Amino acid sequence: MPSESFEDILSDAVSFLEGKPVITDEIISYGPLRVTVAPKEGKANTLLADNLFSPSLLLTERIERGLIPLRGKTVIELGAGCSLPSLASCIISDPSNVPSLVVTSDYPDPVILENLKHNIERNQILVSPSCKLHYTGYEWGQGAQELLAFLPSGASGFEIVILSDLLHFHASHDALIKSVSFLLKKTADARVFVAAGKYTRPAVCSSFMDKAAEAGLTFEEHPEYKSDKDGSKWLGSLSVSDLDEEALGVRKGNCRFWVGRWRKV
Repeated sequence: MPSESFEDILSDAVSFLEGKPVITDEIISYGPLRVTVAPKEGKANTLLADNLFSPSLLLTERIERGLIPLRGKTVIELGAGCSLPSLASCIISDPSNVPSLVVTSDYPDPVILENLKHNIERNQILVSPSCKLHYTGYEWGQGAQELLAFLPSGASGFEIVILSDLLHFHASHDALIKSVSFLLKKTADARVFVAAGKYTRPAVCSSFMDKAAEAGLTFEEHPEYKSDKDGSKWLGSLSVSDLDEEALGVRKGNCRFWVGRWRKV
């Protein structure tokens, strides 16, 4: 199956909004969080780090509502873009559901990493004191020792891996799954949380799940997001930039959501 170009992905991503960006604000807010997307240049443009897509909002809403168990856990986000979900996990999650470590990562490009750095610095004062927060560059499929080095001594992997809107990079599925295999702790309670826009073709999503199964991972799709009529009610309580509840519901309803784990450990 040929991979989609980033122009195709962008076209599909905004077509249901009649060509409008997900959020029009220069600084994107979610409750107290303030983030920016990378400038539209170079790798940031090619890898779509210069946009915020709906799956990041879905994941962040679930974090806000406490539906992703984070308490005391180690978390890494791959292809983080502006890092909204990973930052949310240590800033807007309930005090009883705060992770002990969050690492947010994206492709090692100066423009992308500079934006990551600014987003970390802008929100650092809001980070829960019980959580350590780091950012780093990482290319999927490469050795993960530098990422694993952030973990506490003796830890063999991260307990939670977040993948927000990455499945459309069809040609990179093998590398992405290889990275997840490197990073996800080999325990029964370790989890991968995956959100994708419905503009990512079903066959592409299925291809990722099939390859993940070959690597020993199994994914279950949340039934709430399987149809256009379900899962489109926004249930977060914090304000999100210039979007009202109806607009947020439209974006949430344009997503699919899976939870993955090791099949055998």
